Amino acid sequence: QVQLVESGGGLVQPGGSLRLSCAASGFTFDDYAMGWFRQAPGKEREGVSSISRRGGSTYYGDFVKGRFTISRDNFKNTVYLQMNSLKPEDTAVYFCAARRGSGGLVGTLYDYWGQGTQVTVSS
Repeated sequence: QVQLVESGGGLVQPGGSLRLSCAASGFTFDDYAMGWFRQAPGKEREGVSSISRRGGSTYYGDFVKGRFTISRDNFKNTVYLQMNSLKPEDTAVYFCAARRGSGGLVGTLYDYWGQGTQVTVSS
């Protein structure tokens, strides 16, 4: 049974940081690229970041602009998203997803999805 379980969300002040984690199970983790996506109320889902199977290639949405860093630990079957300099417009539910093969920020190409973790940036 495939599971992707996100954690690390919460309430943070503007300019603060959060580290999201996504623990994967039920599939061969290093056969899959991993991605982070987000969806704010009333908005479409958008790609935040992705990382290739071995971690050698990463992609980021234009809005990230050097604030976020994606990484993965294939021994722990976990992918991370370090988010710094958070802004109120980063408020959203953040989802991790797995895609067999290549990464990228097109959500419809991903095979498995987690339930999401809420990130709220507010003073």
